[in-house]
Amino acid sequence: MKPLVSILIPAYNSVEWIADTIQSAMAQTWPRKEIIVVDDGSKDRTAEVARRFASKEVVVVSTENQGAAAARNRALSLSQGDYIQWLDADDLLAPDKIARQLAALRDSDSRRVLLSSPWAFFNYRVNRARFVPTSLWQDLSPVDWLLRKMGENLHMQTGTWLTSRELTEAAGSWDTRMVSDDDGEYFCRVLLASEGTRFVPGAGVFYRITTSSRVSYVGNSDRKRNALLLSMKLHVQYLQSLEDSERSREACLTYLQNWYPVFYPERPDLVAELQSVAAQLQGRLEEPHLRWKYAWMKPLFGWRAAKWAQSVLPQIKASCIRQCDKAMYAVETRSKGFAVSPTVNAVQKS
Repeated sequence: MKPLVSILIPAYNSVEWIADTIQSAMAQTWPRKEIIVVDDGSKDRTAEVARRFASKEVVVVSTENQGAAAARNRALSLSQGDYIQWLDADDLLAPDKIARQLAALRDSDSRRVLLSSPWAFFNYRVNRARFVPTSLWQDLSPVDWLLRKMGENLHMQTGTWLTSRELTEAAGSWDTRMVSDDDGEYFCRVLLASEGTRFVPGAGVFYRITTSSRVSYVGNSDRKRNALLLSMKLHVQYLQSLEDSERSREACLTYLQNWYPVFYPERPDLVAELQSVAAQLQGRLEEPHLRWKYAWMKPLFGWRAAKWAQSVLPQIKASCIRQCDKAMYAVETRSKGFAVSPTVNAVQKS
């Protein structure tokens, strides 16, 4: 009998997207699947829309708002699958994503092989998504994967992974302290428990660019800054547990430097903590550099104003692009008389 795959969808205030996300899960060509949606106390109609899909295959439960990590843990506790597919409530899976990944397994493989796939950003029109390979898009050992992630400022989107039940249980629960970067910290532990990644070309995930309310957006939230710092310290600990070498220390220092601007200069206490971690790695963090477009503002208006401009102005541009794409999506949908399938023929075969 083919293994059962659990597709787990935590959702919070996702009424605009949840139907498309559930439909992309239901459209998986893999025959044995269960879909579990956990509504994390949404204040909109997310739960109502999700329940329209309730069936023997689709289970929808509602909880008090406790955060994405707690919702993921709840979904996992309800699941029965031999394999776990995580899927955020605004993202989409290509129809054959799971089937391609399971087909890539060999008879000799253990259950500790961690499957990954390509992914692409999009706003509203999936046919505009572009898959841009990185050095993580290949088979890698856990230590090499973390070295590249941290040293090159890369990541893999949550939905790209497909994990066995054995590997999932070995990694442990999602950390509910992580109100930001919950997936980054969690999949580090999955990697540590794995025998390495197997990248499966052609299996696709579509990551929707949404507003600043997403979990990955830190902004000026001190709570999220605190959680991000904890995640960063754990990242360093995880990599160092696999390999304590000059190259691992350099990757850790690069990682800390890349995220340093999130804390500098607003949180001197966290800046001091990061400098302490850097010192343990035999290094020191430098004052963050402003991009050339905004560096001229520093002598005129000060560091904080220049940093604000560097953070906010690109968001305004991205919002304009998103609204234009939304308008074009509406026009294309009306002209065709039906909603364009969000996952058809969009994956770049590589």
